[in-house]
Amino acid sequence: MIVEERIYTLYPGKAKVWMDTYEEYGLKIQSEILGNMVGYFSTEFGPLNQIIHMWAYESYEERMRRRGLLFQSEEWLSFLQKVKSLIISQENKLLTPAPFIDLRKK
Repeated sequence: MIVEERIYTLYPGKAKVWMDTYEEYGLKIQSEILGNMVGYFSTEFGPLNQIIHMWAYESYEERMRRRGLLFQSEEWLSFLQKVKSLIISQENKLLTPAPFIDLRKK
């Protein structure tokens, strides 16, 4: 199992716009295709104006397959067009959970 963490740094004051747009246009399609959301967050302390989301996958190959499907979705591509002007930078990490953590969907 792996977890992908994505951190988007947005222009100041744009986190609510991102969250509202994601909830309306991105959440459903991304959840259907990627499958196992670990969490979706915004920051209050430390680096501000960030959106952080995490997705669990059985393997790197599963991640690649699912993300490939996501980018074949016109609905997802339309969402990206709505939010791309909000983004200053993006950071991605692949994390390996500790052996005592089970992230499989229940």
